[in-house]
Amino acid sequence: MHILYYNWVDYLDPEKRGGGVTVYQRNLIEDLKARPDIRTDFLSSGITYDLTSQKPRWQVIGEEGPGECRRFEIVNSGALAPSHHSFGASTQLHHEETTRTFRDFLHQNGPYDIVHFNNLEGIPAEILKLKEEFQDTKFVLSLHNYYPFCPQVNLWHREAKACENFDEGRKCAYCLLGQANPKAVRYANAVSAKLKRHGIQPGTPAFDGFFFPLMRIGYRTSKLLSRISGVKRPQGSDNPAEPREQSPTDNPRVAAVLESIEPPSSQGFDLRRREMVDLINAYCDSVIGVSRRVTRIASNFGIKDTLLKTMYIGTQHADRFLNTDPNFELPRADGTLSLAFLGYARRDKGFYFLLESLEELPKELAARIHLIIAAANTDKPTLARVSGLAERFASIRFADGYSHDNLDEILRDADVGVVPVLWEDSLPQVAIEMHARRLPLLTSNLGGARELANSDKLVFQSGSVSSFHDTVEALLGGDIDLQTYWQEAMPPKQVGEHVDELLNLYGEVS
Repeated sequence: MHILYYNWVDYLDPEKRGGGVTVYQRNLIEDLKARPDIRTDFLSSGITYDLTSQKPRWQVIGEEGPGECRRFEIVNSGALAPSHHSFGASTQLHHEETTRTFRDFLHQNGPYDIVHFNNLEGIPAEILKLKEEFQDTKFVLSLHNYYPFCPQVNLWHREAKACENFDEGRKCAYCLLGQANPKAVRYANAVSAKLKRHGIQPGTPAFDGFFFPLMRIGYRTSKLLSRISGVKRPQGSDNPAEPREQSPTDNPRVAAVLESIEPPSSQGFDLRRREMVDLINAYCDSVIGVSRRVTRIASNFGIKDTLLKTMYIGTQHADRFLNTDPNFELPRADGTLSLAFLGYARRDKGFYFLLESLEELPKELAARIHLIIAAANTDKPTLARVSGLAERFASIRFADGYSHDNLDEILRDADVGVVPVLWEDSLPQVAIEMHARRLPLLTSNLGGARELANSDKLVFQSGSVSSFHDTVEALLGGDIDLQTYWQEAMPPKQVGEHVDELLNLYGEVS
């Protein structure tokens, strides 16, 4: 079987972009290398550009030897990746030259039995129409995020709350607080590619001194706030969000004029979602949701139920679950317990909600809790808030993020993992990592993390401080039956077990 995997970034990317999907893709291909009847190729697109040409082309980026995965990329794709670099652009749907390049790639490097898209970012979705020409090739799409339905990819509106209704695309028109200049991003990516071709790699002073200043130039302050306010900004106003009030005496020669205010335009976002869904339904042979929640959301957005299948990804941490005895007694003998948060200091991850909830937790409960917080990208004001908790809680240990090398040390004394996401996070990697170490998960009701327990015993209402407090109080009161919790919990899948399921699926659609 000859399989082509696609994602917007190379799974061996030296800049380690792509998050959990990159880790997943790397684990997948590593397992398939040991299977002699499988050949794999990998293609990425949307981040490599030329300085002197805009014409799309494909090129080899790596081939390690017989039996190894061949790696390719499309250069000068019409669709920039990740998605927010070309937010809602028409090229996310159509770009004839990029589609023609993808077609040529399939002809030159196939035939493929399976083309498995782990994303559609970085390519025009019309590429799926190539199924009409390559009828013997099966197209499989995995939904690790919500890109086909949301150009922000995570159904998270204005960096503030989960998007439950996009108002026929009108809410998309003012979703981003700031947007990159696509030309500047292309130029920065072209410089990056040029530097790497000359041996100047990411992380070196020479590379970082060129690339990151160029990327900063690519971002412009959003002007959407002034549009949303419904008031045209007066000339000379210093603050676009707070227009200066004027009276007729400010300038007697200028009369106030009433202007018609139009509602936000959908700017093609409604069409984008409908066309994405139509293309997937018409040309994909199977669509994989990485959690039941993702599958349900995709179905609600119009993906055919006959195409959808839930398939949990495999993890290298699965052995920990089998080799670790769960703790059935919480709180501890001294009446305390330890809560652990891993991840990023970001609003969508629920970090600031968690801070607020901890700050408002009654003193008698807070005094019985030890906190472990490993939050990357924590700024000084936020760190000050964390430090302020030390007066009320039994103890606090803090780290600026974590790596797999120190994960066991960070979680050594943890009793419960906290996953307080405020968006429909498909299945957070941190949830799998803590679950595999037999930490019961205190999760919000959004996203797929709650599915690991197969139980609502430790689930609270997303964004509700009182619901979070009630669940913590139940833990401290010994009201959670952990024996039943672990009997119902889902064992994490081994990578090899997941690959077996994938190969069975490939066989079913072939």
